[in-house]
Amino acid sequence: MSELIQYIQDNFDQVLTHTLEHAQLVGVAIVIAILIGVPLGIYLTTNEELAETVLQIASIFLTIPSIALFGIMIPILSLIGQGIGFLPAVIALVLYSQLPIIRNTYTAINNVDPDIRDAAKGIGMTTFQRLTKVEIPNGLPLIMAGVRTATVLNIGIGAIAAFIGSGGLGVLINSGISRGNNTMILVGAIVVSLLAIIADFVLKMIQKKFTPKSVQ
Repeated sequence: MSELIQYIQDNFDQVLTHTLEHAQLVGVAIVIAILIGVPLGIYLTTNEELAETVLQIASIFLTIPSIALFGIMIPILSLIGQGIGFLPAVIALVLYSQLPIIRNTYTAINNVDPDIRDAAKGIGMTTFQRLTKVEIPNGLPLIMAGVRTATVLNIGIGAIAAFIGSGGLGVLINSGISRGNNTMILVGAIVVSLLAIIADFVLKMIQKKFTPKSVQ
């Protein structure tokens, strides 16, 4: 333990820099994933056949080993000069995020109490008003559960993205493995875990704040 503390004290700026890089990578990926996954999950509630196909495709992406997916990205994005670095890592993390976000959004909207939906129709709400004022607020806990799952998943996978030059806490782990330095590996792993715990806690607080009390 003393070695870990000493390493962090001696290399605090480096650890902080990698932590911020990691947070930026995951943050950008999750925002993009939400902008894609939530609207898509909502749309799929209107098309059951397409929903099954999309969820199967998203499941396939999640089963691809991260190293393999990063490897696939390199020759494709090399065509635009972005074979390694931030962009392929973000794209890979967005793909990994889709299944929990789409599936949870789809399930959340489908599981809204039909009586509540009928009541909203009865008072003259439009489809968009029902979606934004009734269905999404009532389904928010399940939607946010998908976002939280995707975020924690991406924080872990993001460490592997260091192998393609994306930066982040994976640099510490990778460097530790190369040098046979267990302290570096442990520091990287511990900070990744702490980042996941903090991110999940923050998202839980956001979920609690915006979820109607009748649904909590």
